[in-house]
Amino acid sequence: MEAEEPLVSMMTTIKDSAPAEMDGDPRPIGVFDSGIGGLTVVSELRKLLPNESIYYLGDTARVPYGGKSPATVQRYSLEIASLLLEQNAKTIVVACNTASALALSVLEQRLPVTVTGVIAPGAQAATNATRNGHIGVIGTRATIKSGAYERALCNLNRGVRASARACPLLVPLIEEGWLESRITDEVLMEYLQPLMDDGIDTLVLGCTHYPLLRTAIGRLLGDAVTLVDSAENCAAAVKRLLVRENIEAPRAQVGDLRVALTDPPDRFLDVAHEALNLEIGEVQLRSMT
Repeated sequence: MEAEEPLVSMMTTIKDSAPAEMDGDPRPIGVFDSGIGGLTVVSELRKLLPNESIYYLGDTARVPYGGKSPATVQRYSLEIASLLLEQNAKTIVVACNTASALALSVLEQRLPVTVTGVIAPGAQAATNATRNGHIGVIGTRATIKSGAYERALCNLNRGVRASARACPLLVPLIEEGWLESRITDEVLMEYLQPLMDDGIDTLVLGCTHYPLLRTAIGRLLGDAVTLVDSAENCAAAVKRLLVRENIEAPRAQVGDLRVALTDPPDRFLDVAHEALNLEIGEVQLRSMT
């Protein structure tokens, strides 16, 4: 693959640049998504790990990944990961359900740092939360078509029943900023009612955009259905990994956030900034050529 040489040649550099004999590892956590939706994961990381620095890279020039072949998603993911390694990322978070479904195993094999996706943490939280063993999953067409959540749930508990539903209209509504709109409520109910009628007691928000609709979804479903936020559970998994690998940031460090995109941002960056209360600052542009 085109990205193979840079990744292999970086392995020694990454290892050599890791801090030795000091109180913590100040290197940033690298986070990427096909666009800006992965900032929901960043928001949860900032809440949970305020002393960790984060470098976020959104591949806005090639979004969405959902319509691409597995080979293309893997190539894109390796290329984006190589840019994060250039920023000396100590671990990489795949804040994209499509890339987590189609490219995570390749990234784990090829990268010299640990990798965390959003699917496994969400599936684990859902199996822990369900009371009747019936879990619903909503996501983009690509994520639902991949069957990744169903496989992850089945691997954790073969007795669990999963009902998955693609919700292609939700991302455009979120990117328009219609988070508390009557129209959005009506679209949500079109998607959610069949899952409710089917008897789910737990719902996985299987797209990194969807946590922005958590309030609306919770209001519509009520207390009978437990919501599992893939962004929140991914952040918790990263925290456990940092402890396990002994690569936590120094306790006295004040973490910063740098955001880079491969194409100029659109209005959704303002929506995410307001909804997530993230201090984003100046956005860098990174070329993929």
